Amino acid sequence: MMNVSILYKFRKGPWGGTNQFLRALRKEFIKMEVYEEDEERADVILFNSYPSSSEYFFDKILKIKKKYPSRIAIYRLDGPISLYRGKDKEVDRIIAVFNKLFADGIIFQSNWCREKNKRHFNIFSRYETVIHNSPDNEVFNRKGRKKFNPNGKINLVATSWSCNWRKGFDIYKYLDENLDFLRYDMTFVGNSPIEFKNIKWIKPVPPEKVAEILKQHDIFITAARNDPCSNSLIEALSCGLPAVALNDGGSPELVQRGGELFNGKDDIIGKIEKVSINYHYYQSQIPTFSMERIAQSYREFAEKIYRDVQNGEYQPKQVNPSTIVNFYKMKLMVLIRQGLNKFRTVKERICRI
Repeated sequence: MMNVSILYKFRKGPWGGTNQFLRALRKEFIKMEVYEEDEERADVILFNSYPSSSEYFFDKILKIKKKYPSRIAIYRLDGPISLYRGKDKEVDRIIAVFNKLFADGIIFQSNWCREKNKRHFNIFSRYETVIHNSPDNEVFNRKGRKKFNPNGKINLVATSWSCNWRKGFDIYKYLDENLDFLRYDMTFVGNSPIEFKNIKWIKPVPPEKVAEILKQHDIFITAARNDPCSNSLIEALSCGLPAVALNDGGSPELVQRGGELFNGKDDIIGKIEKVSINYHYYQSQIPTFSMERIAQSYREFAEKIYRDVQNGEYQPKQVNPSTIVNFYKMKLMVLIRQGLNKFRTVKERICRI
């Protein structure tokens, strides 16, 4: 039977959406009895996007592919990173090179992500699919959530692990200054580059606490730009919160009819009001996100490639002299990027003196 290993540095506690998703995916793979902790013993290696601060995973993939030519590498891709960060095109170029050298298949996290990666960086594969994310359903669910009270204050909430301005902080600042706080309360959970005057700010907390907070609120707000598949949005929807989301990135694919999309400062408050007035309708239309179903989709995609390899219809990408040359060119790109980042950090510190 085929088995899968996830090549990722798992962390405990609050550490961004990728970490939470892959932890939940691993748990489902273990339940399915297809998970292998030792990546060298796995038939399929699932590799998550660009391993920022864990670049040694590039070396691991090279080592495994060289030692075990039949091993299958599947790339789980979001991005393009340069679109939602507003910088780091070199990261997307590194991803494109790695994909050509080693990836036997790609799982894109949204149709938007797939289209943008193809258009901007020519990233594609013989085997590719789109599979949205899902939260840990044992944590993010509707159990114990408060009932909506149309006669009381309506409680809004937003979350973000990243404090990148493109996560929507211009919109949150606007709401902090313009929302009717006699009708609404709003909470922000996570890291923020700004201080709030009226919005309650809760610093990063573990996933279980995030779920607890979400269940005490009514409507989720996300203003993230170019976000391919927002885990925070999926977590909120899974807790039964209709969403008011920026009409950008993969968010429309996730919200569907379970909320409203806005385009900017001119219409966000009107969309919040619309969801508030028709709350129970929007709540009844929230799509479901099942980690069990998502894990099964991952498994079926991996099994398709595995069967084709076993039947002689596909040969996993091999390590040859050309691969080695291009691998070290890619490593040089990584080193240059790291050097530039250090230079920028030093320059910023000098400017602040």
